[in-house]
Amino acid sequence: MAVTIDEALAGGVSSPVRAGRRVGGEPFVCARGEGPYAFDPQGRRYIDYVMAYGPLLFGHTPPFLRGLDALAAAGVVHGSTSPAELRLAERMRAALPSMEKLRFATTGSEAVQGALRIARAYTGREAVLKFAGNYHGHFDLALESAGASAETPDAGRSGIPRAVSTGVAVARYSDLDDVDRQLAHVGDRLAAILVEPVCANMGLVEPSPGFLAGLRERADRCGAVLIFDEVISWLRLGLGGAQQRAGIHPDLTVVGKILGGGFPLAAFGGRAEILALLAPDGPAFTGGTHAGMPFAATLGLRVLDHFEREGPALERTAERARILADGIRASLRALDLRYAVVQLESIVDFKFRAGPATRSYDDQARNDQSAYAAFYHAARDRGVLLPPSHNEVMFLSTAHGDAEVAATIEALDASLRELRTAGIV
Repeated sequence: MAVTIDEALAGGVSSPVRAGRRVGGEPFVCARGEGPYAFDPQGRRYIDYVMAYGPLLFGHTPPFLRGLDALAAAGVVHGSTSPAELRLAERMRAALPSMEKLRFATTGSEAVQGALRIARAYTGREAVLKFAGNYHGHFDLALESAGASAETPDAGRSGIPRAVSTGVAVARYSDLDDVDRQLAHVGDRLAAILVEPVCANMGLVEPSPGFLAGLRERADRCGAVLIFDEVISWLRLGLGGAQQRAGIHPDLTVVGKILGGGFPLAAFGGRAEILALLAPDGPAFTGGTHAGMPFAATLGLRVLDHFEREGPALERTAERARILADGIRASLRALDLRYAVVQLESIVDFKFRAGPATRSYDDQARNDQSAYAAFYHAARDRGVLLPPSHNEVMFLSTAHGDAEVAATIEALDASLRELRTAGIV
């Protein structure tokens, strides 16, 4: 007898956000994806703005996924360094000059862990400064005041050792005064400042002017390592990532998700003198059987090839994102709802909260989660799939065309009007 999903999977899912507890109702089950669309088991089609939470910049079925049988025929994982791994490393070093040397990993969580370990080894210190609402993975330290679907209000009951909390300070994003307060507490124990240079895990949040430069100056003054988590921002914001836009050189950078075009692939890297401490040359160990595996590394090369060919398509995608954002703004104005709509390249976001755009996790906490839940289901009923958490954002892909954007604007307008009729907004 077949078991139910709840009997087989803890919580009914392998990643908590998929359960949709923040929005309620039946969680969405995706039977397949194609281009800009997700299909449920009954075959109904939805315009997908989850896009696997960012990595599907080219949609569900991009051309570089063709011929995977031939690729696998050469061996998926060898347990040895491969030519594809070396070529991909060189391509990434050219794209991100701050990554003088790098090491591959399988996931963003794993890559951030590696970056923090090497930062501690380099500085001989233990403490880390991070920011409320940023998301860096699901390991212990990362879950302190994390964004996305990873809020962990009671660390003790969540299996996180008390000692972890003593090694992390959490500051308010875009608030250098609060950074200074936290640094005063940490003192000379600071090993690293870890930050999303553009946030997409408490809504879409760009840093305030001077914030990243201020972090660079403070890291230098404290003798600490500045780490940029560009797991979401890299490629979404261009080949040079958020760091090129900001004109800030981090000491270490983490990339992932989008690098593999949907397959598990990530990397961390930075200043050669820091990376020199990695085993086998130094005492800090990171590694793994699947790290830089040839199948994933070859897909990474295909992603970069496709990215470089698709310049005009990426520009059109950014323009469609602007059109979508403008359409949402028009709907909100018509209903006298003073919610800020933000858009950056292929990312769009707004929150059910009057006032300016989100600048910190404190702002995000004032978002009306129940209104978002109603909006999520109203849009889903109209064939638009939004992320099932108010902390997430809408991701467009090059597969989203004019017709999909126009249909989305119409569906979201009708959804907002439904919420107004019901007295929810």
